Amino acid sequence: MEYLPKDPAILVSSINMLLRDEEFDTLESLCINFDRDPQELKDYLKGQGYVYSEDQKQFRPEGYDN
Repeated sequence: MEYLPKDPAILVSSINMLLRDEEFDTLESLCINFDRDPQELKDYLKGQGYVYSEDQKQFRPEGYDN
């Protein structure tokens, strides 16, 4: 993957896939690779209804129970 998608649903899916498939150990390392700020990414996706779970290492819809 050369870049992170702009569409929020596809972005979440792509990030979760890269973390799940262990392409990257952490969200921070993924963001460094794609030259994105982790907090800005979290804030953007929070505004789209997704929150990041540190325990699960994935973005989930807001209100989704672990």
